[in-house]
Amino acid sequence: MENFEFLNPVKILFGKGKIAKINDEVPAGARVLVTYGGGSIKKNGVYDQVMANLPGRTVLEFGGIEANPVYETLMKAAEVVRGEKIDFILAVGGGSVLDGTKFIAAAARYEDGDPWDIYTKHTPVPALTVPFGTVLTLPATGSEMNPVAVITRASTKEKLPSAIAYAKFSVIDPEVTYSLPTRQVSNGIVDAFAHVLEQYLTYPVNAPLQDRIAESILLTLIEVAPAALENPPVYEARATLCWCATMALNGLIAQGVPQDWSTHMIGHEMTALSGLDHARTLAITYPGTMAACRKNKHAKLLQYAERIWNIREGSEEQRIDKAIAATRSFFEGVGVKSHFKDYDLPASLAGTIAKRLDDRGWNQLGERHDIGPKEVEEILSYSM
Repeated sequence: MENFEFLNPVKILFGKGKIAKINDEVPAGARVLVTYGGGSIKKNGVYDQVMANLPGRTVLEFGGIEANPVYETLMKAAEVVRGEKIDFILAVGGGSVLDGTKFIAAAARYEDGDPWDIYTKHTPVPALTVPFGTVLTLPATGSEMNPVAVITRASTKEKLPSAIAYAKFSVIDPEVTYSLPTRQVSNGIVDAFAHVLEQYLTYPVNAPLQDRIAESILLTLIEVAPAALENPPVYEARATLCWCATMALNGLIAQGVPQDWSTHMIGHEMTALSGLDHARTLAITYPGTMAACRKNKHAKLLQYAERIWNIREGSEEQRIDKAIAATRSFFEGVGVKSHFKDYDLPASLAGTIAKRLDDRGWNQLGERHDIGPKEVEEILSYSM
């Protein structure tokens, strides 16, 4: 196991009725900006619950944060924070709203030029971002318990990640996910599954506990997926899905092990160029990452085949092939297609993505830093 230092300061408020607890967590008398997306929270009752539990505060709203939060929109929110002297932000929504809010919290206090430099020039995030909390409505990205914010800049068609800040608290009430469209629940399952794989399918470093925790999340997602997709929803299934998505990317299973986020980097480019849902880019890309990088991931792929899919017969290469096929089948089984043709994506997109990554200097991706433009195109070729 590799050395590590780990701190996750986010307070989780999990379960039915926990939105009521925000009254205890948001500072009394605060000037609060509530951020949200397209307005579904005003149709499903979540907005009313939130507002009822912010007594004694001055509350303003900023809606319209996109499914892939756009820099230009978020900068307008940052202006509201500065102009209205907001001292607390409450994000109500899925990962995109949460990511966008992290950026808003930093951009409002950024005084060294363009806050986009945090992403492109790696300038420091302000030491004191505006404090924020979250009310999660879509289990998927783990943004409720990690510091990462993925933002899209419309003018340049760039979608980039950066560690910004942790929430002070996050409310996870599975009941607020009941009104989600099936497509979003399916996306959440795939997103969480891919997050775990990117921290698990690398190479062994004698970290059996991290492996077992990662495997338990994968097995639980496979087990709970059918019930989580049922309509009307099953509370326990949705609760389990919510917690799996949080645990998949709150930093715990990443400690002491190598990671490979090449699939995410490729997927971000695909979304920026085509507008395709993030989880669907992962479903397209991850089977190819497993296939193209099978030599580097050989030992862990065999472990994954045996422990997750119970594949024990055949040669090592046959077992790996079956594990890759089982992964693609799982994605498709929960309703997320995994080929270019399913989304009318042109084959030329692979080369465009490879070039954009290379132009950005991201030509040493993967746990061994050996995934460049050629390998990116090979990864995507498996899903043509």
